[in-house]
Amino acid sequence: MNQIKKYSEITFESIKHIDEYGDEYWLARELQKPLEYKEWRKFEGVIEKAKLACENSNNDIKDHFVGADKMIKLAKGATRKVNDINYQGMLVI
Repeated sequence: MNQIKKYSEITFESIKHIDEYGDEYWLARELQKPLEYKEWRKFEGVIEKAKLACENSNNDIKDHFVGADKMIKLAKGATRKVNDINYQGMLVI
């Protein structure tokens, strides 16, 4: 039987960002690791389900999930653009 890892508030506070308006947000690629998703494509599926839940709760998805593409460094100094998402809202784990 797998044990469920307990997450503390410190785990998520340590990866929290604050925008220029003082609003808190999290980057999906940073949330992926503590939530134990090893593959981005699998975590994207979870994000899509969260967007659907947001919409079904009569909330505007654009108020909580914003695309945030970024460049990452590859071997030999090359870079590549990857998808990311800014999530703004309550984290309920």
